[in-house]
Amino acid sequence: MASDHAEPNYMAIFWWLFALTIAEVAVIFMGLPRLVLVILLVGLAISKASLVAMYFMHLRFERRTLALIAVTPLLLCLLLVFALVPDHSAVPHQSAASTPAAATAPQ
Repeated sequence: MASDHAEPNYMAIFWWLFALTIAEVAVIFMGLPRLVLVILLVGLAISKASLVAMYFMHLRFERRTLALIAVTPLLLCLLLVFALVPDHSAVPHQSAASTPAAATAPQ
């Protein structure tokens, strides 16, 4: 473990994470197409996860081998997310607008 590093500024990292969370919420309300929305949200989530891994898990100050061991599952997770997004988009979702009106009894 590399212990000869300066302490990171945890409050600055907190504010970066806070700003990225606000950006995620803002992106949701922009009314963007689904594919663009998913790409932006995944990108923001990856940047937040990177900040947490680099500073709170101290991977920034570790050897490259340990960082590669930590990045491999991240890449597999990213692959899984992008593999499942088309499946989610293909499933028809029922909404109130697409529900047929109730049939009335003949009189």
